[in-house]
Amino acid sequence: MKTLIVSLFWMVMLAMPVSFAIAEDSWVTYEGGDGPGKGKSIVLISGDEEYRSEEALPMLGQMLSKRFGFQCTVLFSVNPETGEIDPNNQQNIPGIESVSSADLVVIMTRFRDLPDADMKVIDDYLKAGKPILGIRTATHAFNMSKESNYQSYDWRKNGGFGKKVLGETWVSHHGQHKGESTRGVINEKYKSDPILRGVDDLWGPTDVYGIRKLPEDAEVLVYGSVLSGMKPDDKPVEGRKNDPMMPIVWRMPYQLEGGKQGTSVCSTFGSSIDFENEDGRRLIVNAVFDLLGMDDDITPDLNVDPVGPYDPSFYGFNGFKKGMKPSDFEAK
Repeated sequence: MKTLIVSLFWMVMLAMPVSFAIAEDSWVTYEGGDGPGKGKSIVLISGDEEYRSEEALPMLGQMLSKRFGFQCTVLFSVNPETGEIDPNNQQNIPGIESVSSADLVVIMTRFRDLPDADMKVIDDYLKAGKPILGIRTATHAFNMSKESNYQSYDWRKNGGFGKKVLGETWVSHHGQHKGESTRGVINEKYKSDPILRGVDDLWGPTDVYGIRKLPEDAEVLVYGSVLSGMKPDDKPVEGRKNDPMMPIVWRMPYQLEGGKQGTSVCSTFGSSIDFENEDGRRLIVNAVFDLLGMDDDITPDLNVDPVGPYDPSFYGFNGFKKGMKPSDFEAK
């Protein structure tokens, strides 16, 4: 009996470093430093099958850390058997517990069905009224199973997370998918808003999303002009697609039932390839500062260059880079 106990003890001890290694290798953290964001923590949650959030968010996280001092943790959809990034896995995003201590969450997920324990962390964060920035498919971030205790987050349940927190859920492709690109048009009413400082050339090859109706207290900062092609100098489409134009960036208050009021910013502009556009990156950085109450630190000339090479994949289903692990995105 004693021999059996000793054997079991060493089996557990030998397994522990492996378990810790797997956990640590399932996400990446860019340590903060000097800068306006020093002491503040941002968690960026990737997990979509199409728009390459697993490439965009590490770039943004490393830039926010290196340029401005924020501590940034980037989470990924991971295949639990291989440890590889797998955007098609809708049920496993390791490291969600880091949301509990975050000052800001940036989310770019699509149709995730996370375990109740993970959803509770997200629910607690939002009910505390903390700020959140949603990008592109975040309007339809969750597609919960019938067994989940968090059905209210499902995009099919009165708009779910997207409608309640960001202001809109999935509606439609308003521009022609992979045929008509997006030119950002600043709303004159908010042209002096801190989020728009230095933003004057917003273009990306992803199409404009359809918006049915935003809440009355949503502040539409940018509209999306549907262009007739996939180049930045293509002309706007004539007719109803641009009359009126759809909102693509807005800010609004949100409050979940039983929770405190918080603030969200949503940008339906934003695939990995869109963030080759300098003002696309600037928009996100400015929104981060704004949501954290740091408007005085926003200047039109903030350095929003990626840290190191950034060669994003074009969007599309099953177009993710196979065999990649979170550790491949560690700071260089």
